[in-house]
Amino acid sequence: MQIPIPCLFMRGGTSRGPYFLASDLPQDLELRDRVLLSVMGSPDARQIDGLGGADPLTSKAAIVSPSRRPGVDLEFLFAQVLIDEARVDTTPNCGNMLAGVGPFALERGLVPASHAETTLRILTLNTDMLCDVVLQTPGGRITYEGNARIDGVPGTSAPIKINFLDTAGSVCGTLLPTGKVADVFDGVQVTCIDNGMPVVLMRAADLARSGYETRDELNADAELKARIEAIRLQAGPAMNLGDVRRKVVPKMCLIAAPKDGGTVCTRTFIPHDCHSAVGVLGAVTVASACVLKGSVAAGVCRLPEGRTKLISVEHPTGEFSVELELDANDPQTVQRSALLRTARPIMCGEVLIPSSVWDGRSSVKIAA
Repeated sequence: MQIPIPCLFMRGGTSRGPYFLASDLPQDLELRDRVLLSVMGSPDARQIDGLGGADPLTSKAAIVSPSRRPGVDLEFLFAQVLIDEARVDTTPNCGNMLAGVGPFALERGLVPASHAETTLRILTLNTDMLCDVVLQTPGGRITYEGNARIDGVPGTSAPIKINFLDTAGSVCGTLLPTGKVADVFDGVQVTCIDNGMPVVLMRAADLARSGYETRDELNADAELKARIEAIRLQAGPAMNLGDVRRKVVPKMCLIAAPKDGGTVCTRTFIPHDCHSAVGVLGAVTVASACVLKGSVAAGVCRLPEGRTKLISVEHPTGEFSVELELDANDPQTVQRSALLRTARPIMCGEVLIPSSVWDGRSSVKIAA
């Protein structure tokens, strides 16, 4: 038998994957992960027997529920489903998949829409991160048509504005988890920082690279990848992440001076393969490092003037703009970060999994 599970297959930002109601999945975490692995077709390099797209950006899932917490509308659990390994990682955040949570909730009737715009407060359960998401809802209905454009996605869509309320130390406990703005691992100066995503920044030149290499060139560079992984394994414990051999964080980011008129140029590894773009919260964290005196980014970035700064983070397929508002009394403290994403549903229906994985009844379900 094949067991049907309701889901909405969506693009969120530059990622995509199935969005589930928490009440439609098993409560038992081990069983839930087995279900997600089956849904995505992991472990298999092609994910040929599931919904996964054989790329970390398309091997993701979102689990959503209404919130009972005062002042919070929705709760979101992000799941990174590994491709070649039977494992689901719920350690990190994902700002791209977050962009689809509000539209999913409106489509499924979890929350009501307002007229013109609807603002929803969403709690990301992975790291207890709060944000306000602003959706376009003319006439009280979600719309996906608009003029907003983001690099990595063809065409235009309705804008989704995400205002992050408190991202510093989201996973590591503090913005600078090592206690320093710069550290040295294997003779390479790095900045370990977490403003929504644990990231280790390194100047590409310090690793004898330009920082402008293509994604394929970097993925074929076995010597560089081995060096980066050696640094990552040392940085992990120093960032309060423990042994990170089986974790997707910290993300590793090569930086260089901007090439196309932006603020800084990046090449991000998640954690071993070079990303074709840059993650949402990774971009926020890189942007935050740019305003810190003494960071490795401070020496290569070109910062705009003013207390509110629009930071353009260049990546292999374009750029990602992050708006940072700095504290008037301490220009190195980020008070607010905001960014623009888009999302849309691709398919609505049921995904089928073998009954040998889950019979749909044998685990107590989470109440909706």
